[in-house]
Amino acid sequence: MLRGLMNLFSLCWKPFGPDGENHETNGVLGGGGGTTGGSREGKDGLLWFRDIGKYGSGEFSMAVVQANQVLEDQSQIESGQFGTFVGIYDGHGGPEAARYVCDHLFSNFRAITAESHGVVTAETIQKAFRQTEEGFTTLVSELWGSRPNMATVGTCCLVGVIYQQTLFIASLGDSRVVLGKKVGNTGGMAAMQLSTEHNANIEAIRHELKELHPNDPQIVVLKHGVWRVKGIIQVSRSIGDLYMKHAQYNREPINAKFRLPEPMNMPLLSANPTIISHPLHPSDSFLIFASDGLWEHLSNEKAVDIVHSHPRAGSAKRLVKAALQEAARKREMRYSDLRKIDKKVRRHFHDDITVIVLFFNHDLISRGAVQDPPVS
Repeated sequence: MLRGLMNLFSLCWKPFGPDGENHETNGVLGGGGGTTGGSREGKDGLLWFRDIGKYGSGEFSMAVVQANQVLEDQSQIESGQFGTFVGIYDGHGGPEAARYVCDHLFSNFRAITAESHGVVTAETIQKAFRQTEEGFTTLVSELWGSRPNMATVGTCCLVGVIYQQTLFIASLGDSRVVLGKKVGNTGGMAAMQLSTEHNANIEAIRHELKELHPNDPQIVVLKHGVWRVKGIIQVSRSIGDLYMKHAQYNREPINAKFRLPEPMNMPLLSANPTIISHPLHPSDSFLIFASDGLWEHLSNEKAVDIVHSHPRAGSAKRLVKAALQEAARKREMRYSDLRKIDKKVRRHFHDDITVIVLFFNHDLISRGAVQDPPVS
């Protein structure tokens, strides 16, 4: 087990706020960074990073930057004999749903895969999502009397599974994965988006919602220049957000801003992921998994160019910093000024951002081999 990686991930998964201000003293992250196996990891203000590390089928780079008072992004990399599982969970309304998914989605996937003798299919991934949604629904039901606000918490989910020579991508919400693909022998790199986004600002998603709800002219509403489902939430698919899925949770005592004036006859949001399979090819160089906070400021092409144009080590951190520099530029600020702004206030400039870059070792992939040690 990679102790340094576990220290970093445990840091990323913990709540940040008034009760968690002393994380900089946590293990190898203390004092602005350390080294584990020759790779640097550490903390730079509200930015946490792992410059380079190994997973089952190659190397990875990871970085997280906080904007909210409590970090709402969660993430994980799991590698073993089954292959590799990557998850980015972008919470909204609070961190609870993202934390629940980070704790349960992979374990559900692993149990279901074991039942199918280790074979991974779109159906096994879909079943893991379904079990996780059902588990979170049970939790919300149990806590309804004491914590009704749990019904208004949700999370986007972006999952990648490398199984043998196939990459599966499953998505709910608007996080995104982009493939960097070599262009012949030119030395160039093309950007290919592999995930489907479920956001009402996308015309195709508005059309989908209107088809699913033909008798509801208010299923999507333009509010303050942003399209939202029922004028409330931008994403159309998520885990959680039960107030938009089950009528018994869309009532007092949840906040009035979440309560609908008319009866809910069917779920308005879905927890059914869009899943694609992509046969891995030697020209496939790397994957960029990121919450939507990155893509608000960087195009697919710009992100791929940043990774391609620099050494592997520190790729995720460079992407986060490029996004923050662009966020500062949009407000006619310098990056150094943005760094001085505290969490919570930062949210007016950028979102929480999580980035994981996976680099492929096609020799390992073609042989069906998984390098040790396993990553968790």
